[in-house]
Amino acid sequence: MVSWKKSWNETRPHRAREASNINQNRNPQRAREFLEICFDVFCQHGLENTSLKMLSEACGVSNAALVYYFGTKDAIVIEATAHCMAKVEDDFMAHAPKSVPDIERFLREMPYLTARMHGAKYRFMYQVYASPKFREHGIEFFKGVNQRYRKYAEMLSGKLGMPVDYIQGMTYTLVRACVHYALFEDEEYLNLQLNAIRVSLRAYLGAQGGTKIQ
Repeated sequence: MVSWKKSWNETRPHRAREASNINQNRNPQRAREFLEICFDVFCQHGLENTSLKMLSEACGVSNAALVYYFGTKDAIVIEATAHCMAKVEDDFMAHAPKSVPDIERFLREMPYLTARMHGAKYRFMYQVYASPKFREHGIEFFKGVNQRYRKYAEMLSGKLGMPVDYIQGMTYTLVRACVHYALFEDEEYLNLQLNAIRVSLRAYLGAQGGTKIQ
C-alpha cells in the first residue's frame, strides 16, 4: 500500500493536491480502523447512498474528525477501497495451496469462500472503479495488484515447483472466476474457468513429469 500511495501522489499532480488535504499527522492505526468501518458502510449502502454523516456515525466520531483524517468523502472512498481490497487479496492468498496436491482443494474452496466473505466488497469496488470520477484511481490500484500478484507467485513458485509467470497467470484466471461468481453466482461460467485451469495444470505437469492433480 505504501508503494501504491507513493506512485499515486508522485505521478499525478492533481492527486498529490488531493492527498495534501489528508492529515499527515493522523494516527495510522486509527486511520485504518476508520477506513475499514467506512468501507463496510459503503458496501452495505452503495457509493451514492452513503453520506459523510453515516460514515462518521459508524466510526463513532464527528464529521469534522473524518474530515480531519481524510479531507473529503471522495478521499475516504479512494483510500478505503484500495486499503480494504488489498486486504481481500491477502486473505485470498492466505488460503493458497501449499503443494501441488493441495491445488484442487484451493480451486474447490475459493470461489465459494470469496463469494461468502467478499461478494459485497467486490460489488462496491467495481461500482467505484467503473465510475469516471474514480477511474484513474482504479488504474493506479490495479498497477499495485499486478505487483502484489507477482510477489504472491514468487512465494508460491518454490512450494509448487512452477514458474512464476505461469502461477501468476493461473492466479489471475482463478481470481477472475471467483470474482465473477461472487458478483453473479454463475456456476456455469465458474466451472468452465475452473476446468480450463485444471486442463492447463494437467498439461503442464504432464509435460514436466510431475505430480498429477485430480
